[in-house]
Amino acid sequence: MGYLWFSLSIFLCLSYFSVAEVVTCSGIVPMRYRNDKISITDFGGVGDGVTLNTKAFREAIYRIEHLKRRGGTLLYIPPGVYVTESFNLTSHMTLYLAKGAVIKATSAGKECDTLISGSQSAIPDGSMDTRTWPLIAPLPSYGRGRELPGGRYMSFIHGDGIQDVVITGENGTIDGQGDVWWNMWRQRTLQFTRPNLIEFMNSKNIIISNVIFQNSPFWNIHPVYCSNVVVRYVTILAPYDSPNTDGVDPDSSSNVCIEDSYISTGDDLVAVKSGWDEYGIAYGRPSSGITIRRVRGSSPFAGIVVGSETSGGVENVLAEHINLYNMGIGIHIKTNIGRGGFIRNITVSDVYMEKVRRGIKIAGDVGDHPDDKYNQNALPVVKGITLKDIWGLQVQQAGVILGLKNAPFTGICLSNINLHGMTGSRSPPWKCSDISGAAHLVSPLQCSELSSAQQASTCSNYS
Repeated sequence: MGYLWFSLSIFLCLSYFSVAEVVTCSGIVPMRYRNDKISITDFGGVGDGVTLNTKAFREAIYRIEHLKRRGGTLLYIPPGVYVTESFNLTSHMTLYLAKGAVIKATSAGKECDTLISGSQSAIPDGSMDTRTWPLIAPLPSYGRGRELPGGRYMSFIHGDGIQDVVITGENGTIDGQGDVWWNMWRQRTLQFTRPNLIEFMNSKNIIISNVIFQNSPFWNIHPVYCSNVVVRYVTILAPYDSPNTDGVDPDSSSNVCIEDSYISTGDDLVAVKSGWDEYGIAYGRPSSGITIRRVRGSSPFAGIVVGSETSGGVENVLAEHINLYNMGIGIHIKTNIGRGGFIRNITVSDVYMEKVRRGIKIAGDVGDHPDDKYNQNALPVVKGITLKDIWGLQVQQAGVILGLKNAPFTGICLSNINLHGMTGSRSPPWKCSDISGAAHLVSPLQCSELSSAQQASTCSNYS
């Protein structure tokens, strides 16, 4: 019943906003068609859900890397369940998952040892051995693993310094088997930061489309230090209580488009980032030119997010035609003292949300620090935030916009916003401080800091 009601809500929302034409990001990275094609079965791959296929994947990708066919090579994954350890992609390749194909991660060593030894007693039931999972250096813009000091476990599917890569197919599945990792996090037995499901570093011209991603140990899709990345027609799934399973996190990257996708996870759906405190400030690479369009989903956390790691700066972000259901926060822009950097020229428009604890949150007191070396005088600059054409039902609180006393948020522009509260809600509709800007056609009535007529010139474009 909930799904049917959500689908009806989306239909009504799209009708309400009268989307006249479909605009896409397909021109950022044209889809590549490969003349050279190989199958994982050519290298001994077996899709029985039991056989370990690490050798097959690594040999197939080695072949692509070293033969260097003109126009690149397509690696075909036929129907079946292919269990494998983590592996690296290479340039000029397409990873193509047929309908019914599943690439499934080993359970961080437990499954691998069982498959090799044939003994279920190799590792006690319910325990975990991460020794077979590769460790890599922390990101320079983070200075350490995001969860723990030191390195981090390599993503399940990884690419570093590559270009012209496509992950696509007929809605096959990439399964990170994250439940073992989530339990380690809950039990506080992790030694290093959990692996992402997909990570591209220092790469360009990447397309991810028509694939289902599920059960990521940590963040699902993480392009970092990348340019020209398109994520479209994907489904990203993780249980509601799975920790830190963000959907798509563009990080110190430019020209990234995320569109026409469904995300239901245990954390933020899309979160734009750019480094963590003093390490992100020193690295100094912003995220810019980020487009998020026609994304729908649900999460106990937030839908469209900037931050909180924004020390390299985030600018020129457009999110539009977004549908959110059963959320913690609809739109969340977050930073903190010590982050430094900037958040500017952010536009979020044409949003429908339903059953949401808080519709909008913009705050300067969110997020932890990598260590005690961060500069408490490194204050973020937040300006030029436009939120318009937003409609919500059963929203407990319309919004919280809290700038910093020594660094007020400026140019906060709200327009044509209707967030209807839940019956019996005791929260004040708005809570605001240390901000300036203007508001127009906002219901319930906006906070007084945005109602002054003389501030309207900062938000002259309400259309």
